[in-house]
Amino acid sequence: MNAEELKLVQAPLKQKYADEPDAAVITLSARGQIGEGITCKVDTGKAIAEAGLHPATGGDGTSLCSGDMLLEALVACAGVTLSAVATAIGVELKDATVIAEGELDFRGTLAVSKEAPVGFRSLRLGFELDTDASSEQVESLIKLTERYCVVYQTLLNTPEIEVETSTV
Repeated sequence: MNAEELKLVQAPLKQKYADEPDAAVITLSARGQIGEGITCKVDTGKAIAEAGLHPATGGDGTSLCSGDMLLEALVACAGVTLSAVATAIGVELKDATVIAEGELDFRGTLAVSKEAPVGFRSLRLGFELDTDASSEQVESLIKLTERYCVVYQTLLNTPEIEVETSTV
């Protein structure tokens, strides 16, 4: 897709959302079912992903780790956003790799230490770009990618989270 094709696809959406702000608000959802052993089968809409314990918490490594899935979601979103922004601003990417890393202290998850946090204590997002773009263009590309990447912004600006429970 080139810049004109992207603008052609997005223009009516942008106009609709400008005219009807409520139309721009949608609800995404995910659903999982407890599986065999200590796993959860998540319906991704494309396939079933089975998540389980990370080996550092007693898993055997055969199931996906939800921490890895979080990093993968960040990489996927940042990669798609990078590509869309590059297309929109006319930056040619010959190749690009997006890398996400994060540190966890499993003492928190395993209740070994109340001082150790549960969850990632740091995250890093990196871009390896093969492009002839100027340093100013690359800087703009990354700045805009950070600005418009939904997963990055969600992690950066923690949303309110509600927990609901029902019994059947």
